[in-house]
Amino acid sequence: MRVGNSVWASALLALSTPILACESCEHPERDVVMTRNVRRMQPDAQNTTVEPRGPLAWGQLNVLHTTDTHGWLEGHIREQNYGADWGDYVSFVKHMRQKARDLDVDLLVVDTGDLHDGAGLSDATGVATYSGVNGQLSNPIFEQLDYDLLTIGNHELYVSAIAYETFNQFAKAYGERYLTSNVQIRNPSTGELEYVGKKYRYFRTQKGLRIMAFGVLFDFTGNSNASFVTKAADMVKESWFVDAVNHKNVDAFVLIGHNPVGLKSSTNTLQTVYKAIRAIKPDTPIQMFGGHTHIRDFAVYDDKSVGLESGRYCETLGWLAVSGINPHGKANPKGVPNPTMKAQKNGTTPTSSSLASSTSASSMRFFRRYLDWNRMTFEYHAEGSQAKAFDTTKGLAVTKNITATRKELNLTSIYGCAPQTWCLSCAPFKSEGSIYSLLDTALSATIVTKERADKPRLIVTNTGHIRFDLAEGTFDYDSSFIVSPFTDAFQYLPDVPYHLASQVLEGLESGNYPSKRDLSSADFGFTQMNPSLDSCIDPPVTHDHLVTKRSYPGGRIIRRQTTTTPGYTTTDDFGTDGDDTIHSKIPYYSYPNFFQSNGSLPANGTLTADAPVDLIFLDYIAGSVVKVLNGLGGNYTNDENFTTNSYLPKYAQMSSEWQANVPHCPVGLGIGYNITS
Repeated sequence: MRVGNSVWASALLALSTPILACESCEHPERDVVMTRNVRRMQPDAQNTTVEPRGPLAWGQLNVLHTTDTHGWLEGHIREQNYGADWGDYVSFVKHMRQKARDLDVDLLVVDTGDLHDGAGLSDATGVATYSGVNGQLSNPIFEQLDYDLLTIGNHELYVSAIAYETFNQFAKAYGERYLTSNVQIRNPSTGELEYVGKKYRYFRTQKGLRIMAFGVLFDFTGNSNASFVTKAADMVKESWFVDAVNHKNVDAFVLIGHNPVGLKSSTNTLQTVYKAIRAIKPDTPIQMFGGHTHIRDFAVYDDKSVGLESGRYCETLGWLAVSGINPHGKANPKGVPNPTMKAQKNGTTPTSSSLASSTSASSMRFFRRYLDWNRMTFEYHAEGSQAKAFDTTKGLAVTKNITATRKELNLTSIYGCAPQTWCLSCAPFKSEGSIYSLLDTALSATIVTKERADKPRLIVTNTGHIRFDLAEGTFDYDSSFIVSPFTDAFQYLPDVPYHLASQVLEGLESGNYPSKRDLSSADFGFTQMNPSLDSCIDPPVTHDHLVTKRSYPGGRIIRRQTTTTPGYTTTDDFGTDGDDTIHSKIPYYSYPNFFQSNGSLPANGTLTADAPVDLIFLDYIAGSVVKVLNGLGGNYTNDENFTTNSYLPKYAQMSSEWQANVPHCPVGLGIGYNITS
């Protein structure tokens, strides 16, 4: 029997339109400080209630690092910890640069890619009704930040139109500062490959440090045929790279990449480049800034080389301060904490036995912090850098632009009010606080047509089609992108014997049948980024990286007026004191790769073995479903004619509970608060 889906098309096509200080033995960097309230930037954003643990250390070279912003430039509207928007960050960078000038030290601002696919501000321009590409309006907002170094991410390369937009617009906006050392694009006029950005950048900082910088993407293979990614192991053999490393006047190498920094990561190719540099320059400092895995991480490579990775989704701003790069450079600035940590993993051996290492003793010292992305954090660390208020003219203009763009794209058009928070992994699978319990209800309520409403149906989906948590409050057009920014589709097989259909879920979960498929540009043109993808290619969104066991050794308790809030609790190579704001850990629960929802079953929930049911499933697992059925003795084939998926917006519109408070939706505190298990 051939799979068909025309029945479901009519049910789903109608769902696309929404309803209208100095370092001392007292460790000031570990201080717990008093809290206060600050006003928000986006009109509907929340305030945080907790200030950072203490001031940042400043060294000879200081770096602010972002990565994997994925379009979240408006901030997290319904989460307290991450309520700042891109305008706040623009203002913050200006103040921190002024602070660096006052301290007579260097500050670099760095980003390591993945600019869209995750929020409405970037993704609503990629839908068919807009006829644009993802990032079309969000990238110009991003470009209002004057970065010193940037590199490309894999999400800039899945779709040819986006790759060319990156090449023709974004790369040109940053010129020599946009580094794509191993990523080229095919010129459509000549057919020849040319680099999307620059292969490397050699420059002097304001205080005279001589920097050689590279930008390296991990060995990505999911790109469209418009681009070409050279493996790092091949790139380091190319003459231009060897010549750049051999440059005589280099005080430090800065290696940025959409690339994990953890030495145990199977996709980390920064260490390949690190080894190649060390083979030629055994004692020159190498500072690395990575991304892609959506975690906070800090890795020690040797006593002169470390790597920083700064989370995801405008939740985290990374900070690295380094002293001792150049003995002829500025000594540690006065009046502020300075870096004190040697590059040693948890205070033990300074190098990994599998890596090359420097050959001479090091006087370098390091300090790293992971800042929560909120206005209170930005104001706290900018204190003393400005004579007037925190907001700058440019920052306010960027905020205003974000608000106007959200309105232009109808991102605040309301479907309903989410009456509680549901998360991917902070509550047991299908418990009351699990998003999959909501999906169970929503799928059975919406994936149905009048013609077959009385037919029992089993709906099998992949848990990976949900990309983010759903916070209590307004469920609007923007939320639909945040929770599931994909044009997934449903197919169905009518009248499948129940004894076959009921075994499909177990067959898929067992792993005996393939459930993964490679991403092509056709798959990704605003479709599922994580359908069962290898997590090395596109990491699943979970909170397991937020919940590592940790402790906080000595620090003065100055005053705290609120309890510790849920959030990041990070352990890295320097230990457990990297998070700028102290949080309680959010629980983490595992969940399966697939799940099933049932509709129109008898009251007792059971059917006879031969009872016919409609078996419904998402398109990207169609092949696997058919293989499972045929392996059980069926005779089925699948079709490639799919429609769009909008069941959560539809459910929000039809649920009386979700409609009760429209348009004045009560807003919760965010992910990790009041977890219901």
